[in-house]
Amino acid sequence: MVLNYIWLAFFFIAFFVALIKLMLWGDHQIFPAIMDSAFTMAKTGFEIALFLTGAMALWLGLMRIGEKAGIVRYLYKLVGPFFSKLFPEIPKNHPVYTPMLMNFSANMLGLDNAATPLGLKAMEELQELNPRKDTASNAQIMFLVLNTSGLTLLPISIMIYRMEAGAKDPADVFIPILLSTFVSTLAGLIATAASQKINLFQKTILAYLGSVLLFIAGISWFFSQLAPSEIALISSSASNFILFSVIIGFLAIGVRKKINVYEEFVEGAKEAFNISITIVPYLIAMLVAIGVFRASGALDWIIEGVKTFFAAVNLDTDFVEALPTALMKPLSGSGARGMMVDAMETYGPDSFIARVSGVMQGSTETTLYVVALYFGAVKIRRTRNAITLGLFADSAGILAAIGFSYLFFAH
Repeated sequence: MVLNYIWLAFFFIAFFVALIKLMLWGDHQIFPAIMDSAFTMAKTGFEIALFLTGAMALWLGLMRIGEKAGIVRYLYKLVGPFFSKLFPEIPKNHPVYTPMLMNFSANMLGLDNAATPLGLKAMEELQELNPRKDTASNAQIMFLVLNTSGLTLLPISIMIYRMEAGAKDPADVFIPILLSTFVSTLAGLIATAASQKINLFQKTILAYLGSVLLFIAGISWFFSQLAPSEIALISSSASNFILFSVIIGFLAIGVRKKINVYEEFVEGAKEAFNISITIVPYLIAMLVAIGVFRASGALDWIIEGVKTFFAAVNLDTDFVEALPTALMKPLSGSGARGMMVDAMETYGPDSFIARVSGVMQGSTETTLYVVALYFGAVKIRRTRNAITLGLFADSAGILAAIGFSYLFFAH
């Protein structure tokens, strides 16, 4: 229901903003621009689904091998004690643990192309456990919020964009992003656990969270010892090495278990086409709404309103020009990326605005896009409080991004 209201709001706000521009300022190009954006985003939605088909075929094929080889039992030993506390609805040694863990791992490594198909597979498995098929379960909401909070250990793509823009130190946003995304994930976890009455002060949960915190501290220390030119190269190489090692590991275990890995891979890959067909209308619906909202100029009005407010209360407004990235991030990953690149081109890659924009880009995920994609894939219509919790985590990440940017970059 919430998604329905948000979707309608995008269209009506865009219409009234465009109408005001036409009537007051004679902007005769505004409605053609809106319709052009609508058709462009519809095409983009189909292209994304088409691209996901190939990526999903790869990962769903590997998941099939993993399930047949019994890999889920090994993964359950690793994360089962923690996941069983956060996802009490999931039975012990259920196959969903494999795509869930791999989805989180791919997100942490900054490998979006691998994370999305794995997330779709996890949501499909969770839907099998869901007693109310049209309503999001607690487990699905927890998974989605942790997903959209976007815990990222290696923000490879952002560092590469900064490198291409000519930044003197492309990786100077690395630690602020790491800290901001941790705040976002922790905020999402706490809020979701509170709404689902999950006690986070259990010894098991505290032990795992403490281990993650120590791991993040260790990564921060390790990369702080490297030369700026080495950070992006090493993080990219390490991420892809780990991912390919996982693929080889699945195949090796499958061979050891005497499974026909080729046939099982093909059987698993076939599922990708059904999922892709299902998500196309949901993707197009959300992306078209975002496109017309952005093309109308409503986003620009919001930015100006925020800037005016902060100026009126005598607060620093240096970060405001980076807000388009923050406001676009929950809606569209590519849109937020475009805003970040535009900030680097407009103000320079080493400007405070460009750095804040980069930290914002890496601090959270695209909540409304992920909700439409993941819930659309399993035909969930009642999202309950998933969007509210996801946007809360986004807000915490954005505020943390602003705060850490001032701490690291303000002079």
